[in-house]
This record gives sequence, C-alpha cells and structure tokens, in this order.
Amino acid sequence: MIAAIASGKGGTGKTTVSASLASVWTEALGRRILAVDLDVEEPNLHLFLHPVIARTQAAELEVPVINEEQCNRCGDCRTLCQFGAVTILGERPMAFPEMCHGCGGCLAICPTGAITAGARELGHIEEGLAGDIEFLSGRLRVGEAMSPPLIRAVLARLAVLREGLPAKIVPDVILDAPPGVSCPATAAVAQADCILLVTEPTPFGLHDLGLALEAFTPLGKPMGVVINRAEADTTAVETLCRTAGLPILAAIPNDRAVAETYARGGLLADVSPTLHSLCLQLANAVAALAGEARNA
Repeated sequence: MIAAIASGKGGTGKTTVSASLASVWTEALGRRILAVDLDVEEPNLHLFLHPVIARTQAAELEVPVINEEQCNRCGDCRTLCQFGAVTILGERPMAFPEMCHGCGGCLAICPTGAITAGARELGHIEEGLAGDIEFLSGRLRVGEAMSPPLIRAVLARLAVLREGLPAKIVPDVILDAPPGVSCPATAAVAQADCILLVTEPTPFGLHDLGLALEAFTPLGKPMGVVINRAEADTTAVETLCRTAGLPILAAIPNDRAVAETYARGGLLADVSPTLHSLCLQLANAVAALAGEARNA
C-alpha cells in the first residue's frame, strides 16, 4: 500500500501529518512502514522522524554531449528540442545541459551519432532508519530547476527496495508529497493507491483544497481529507468535501500544545493520549482508503 500525503498549499501541516502517521503505522496495523520525503526542494520529514542515514547516492539526468567533428549541422536536434538545450550558433553546435529535460530525443534523432549521453547531477537520494521506520528522501541540488526527474528517481529507488519481497513483509509507504498542484506534486502522487489531502479552515486553505481536488481527481485515486488547525467553524471545508464526495478522516485541533510540539520537532501522536488515539484511527482510515483502491 502506498499513501500520498498532499496539500493544495504549503504550511497546512502535510509533513507533520506524514510523520505522525508513520510513527503509529506499525502499532495501528502491524505492518512495516517506509516513510518517503518527495518534497525534494525543501525536504523536512527528517526533522520529525530523526533518521540515521546509512546510504547516500547521487541522482543524475541524461543530457546531450556534442562531438563537433561528427556533427553535420543538419539542425534536426535544434528543431526537435523545445527547450533550447541543443542548438547551432553560427556553425558551432552547442549543448546547454542546464536546460535539458532529459527526453533523449536529440540522441535518437541525430543522423551522424554526434550526440552522446552525458550526465547532470540532480541531487541526492538518502536512505536510513528512524527506529523501526524505514526512511527514503530526495534532496535537490542547489540551483537545479527541475524536481520531477529527482522525484522519479526516488520513486524508482522505492520500487527497488520493495520489489522481490514476500507480500507479508513488503513495507507500506507514506509519501510526503511536495505542496501545491504543479508537476512535482502530480509526479509524487501518481503511483499512490490513495491520496490524503491536508487542509486548514482558512480562505487560502479552502481555495487551495479546491485546486488540489481539481488537479488530482483526474488521477482516479480515492481521496480523503484531514483538517489541520481545526477551529470551531469548519463548515466551509465540510461543505466542499460533502459536495465533492470526500470523506473527512480526521480533524486536528488548533491547540497550543500541538504547535509547541511541532516547533520542537515532535510528533502529533506524542502530544496527548487523545491525539495518539486520533493518529491510530487516521492510520486505519488511510489503510481502508487504500484498500478500496486495491480492490477497485
């Protein structure tokens, strides 16, 4: 089971919900859990889970390298590339690796074989353990503009970690997705069995929850909602969810003790027995949501 924790905007508490779910998952369901931070531009799941990193590897994107002597200046690569990563200036063929999206089209179309594959570092993939919680994270290189290729690389590593294992010991996965509804968020949730949307009862939270519904509904995955910092009046969020047919799986109170725990890098499940119970119930609700996806 793979559950993506997402949000229409940053700051709703998506990462703290992800960390708290991971912390109680085995207790609630008796299954292994692997927490994955796919917010590769600003990864911070580690601030709450405190993993010991055992392995770090570089992630690279295939980019073009041009042999000027072999190039016949036909311009096919320039015509194909919509991002200006390969071109001809005067009589000189040139490649701009930072502009490349890694499609490989220029290598395939070059009639003389003048374009070969080089590499550009995207960032790093980190693996470790936080107690019994397995941990996987991507960290984008400073200055790198494109996060989806690194997200895909982290997901590919996730697949390797889970493949070949007996069904009984394959870990469930909590994916902490990037905030928002752009390409990074869509790439992160595409492989999930269900999506848990974290929102807040504010005008911005309500607006961006609507954007998230619009963006993720076409993926055809079961979705549920967690209302964070729930005030006395959550009517507007409840109305939107009821209209969209989305279940509200939990409401986290707007409590000073919760905020102080978050600020110390603590977990919602550790604030009080009541909130620990809420996290256990939420874990079961998310598993049920994912079960509907598996049986669909």
